[in-house]
Amino acid sequence: MFELTFEDWCYLLIGAFGIGVAKSGLSGVSMVHVIVFAWVFGARLSTGVLLPLLIIGDLCAVYLVGKDVLWNYVRKLLPPALIGVVIGWWLLSWLDERTFKPLIGLVIVALTCGQLFRMWRPDLMEKVPNSVWFAWFMGITTGITTMLANAAGPIVALFLLAIALPKMQLVATSAWFFLILNISKVPFSLNLGLIDQRTLTLNLLLAPVVICGLLFGRWIIKKIPQKLFDSLILAFTAVAAIRLIVAGFQSET
Repeated sequence: MFELTFEDWCYLLIGAFGIGVAKSGLSGVSMVHVIVFAWVFGARLSTGVLLPLLIIGDLCAVYLVGKDVLWNYVRKLLPPALIGVVIGWWLLSWLDERTFKPLIGLVIVALTCGQLFRMWRPDLMEKVPNSVWFAWFMGITTGITTMLANAAGPIVALFLLAIALPKMQLVATSAWFFLILNISKVPFSLNLGLIDQRTLTLNLLLAPVVICGLLFGRWIIKKIPQKLFDSLILAFTAVAAIRLIVAGFQSET
């Protein structure tokens, strides 16, 4: 088992609760657990500690809201995302993933700006969200980002916002997509030595906190109007992207 201080446990409880909230649909909040777990375990090991907890959150989200899934969009994103996972695994096997945080953050910022522009002038970008190249670009970016930093939630949320999914369908489609994608990442994380008996024991202890966060987040989602939900997704996504950029540059100094 890891030697953790009382302060470490407080951080991990906050992070585990944040996983549940993020899996309820507020995907931009996902940067909370990414940052917290990286703070306690370091950026590389934290990806393996987080992965089983993310899968638990995905399973619970699918059980609670999975019936509203739109499989067409899962099928569009999944093949390029799996390619992105392989690319991310290859990069992670010989490069420090923190090197890519500023790049990932810049990509998310650019996508967020694109979505804002689309909301402002929908007539100029009405064909982009449903194009094949857009789905493949977003899918590959998702796969690389989730393998390197478990921070792909905002990217998928932007894709689903761009195609104007209602909030409950967005949550359900995202839940099924990430359940399949995160399970596919397990062999790669095992290959890199990022999941072991210590991490799994810790996962068992934190799993109930993830579930509590998911129930809390679902309660909030039901009370948020669609326009406010879309605005919150964009705001959280922008903050997450900026935090990735700052964290990347801080790691280099």
